[in-house]
Amino acid sequence: MNMLIVTFNLSGITDAQYRAACEGEAAAFANIPGCVGKVWIADESTNTYGGVYTFVDKAAVEAYRRSELFRGMQADTTLVNLSSKDCEVLDGPTQITTRRSAPASVMA
Repeated sequence: MNMLIVTFNLSGITDAQYRAACEGEAAAFANIPGCVGKVWIADESTNTYGGVYTFVDKAAVEAYRRSELFRGMQADTTLVNLSSKDCEVLDGPTQITTRRSAPASVMA
């Protein structure tokens, strides 16, 4: 597996506007070929936003980077200083430290 970490700053839109837009765009990200999931991140205090994606392999990451969806993010003038970093997942230790299900306190 591979992770893709994408970060950017907002320009010309507010945190609230960005969050509302994310709700509408989530479905498109749910259908990325080879993507197991995306965690959306936001830190309004530092104007840092983005996502952490899990992909089945590096080829899926590269295919996403060539996709219209990713190129659209790069061209979006409200998302500035966009950076992306691909990292290989270390399967052995990750299996040890990854919960199979969330504890009840998290689900509440």
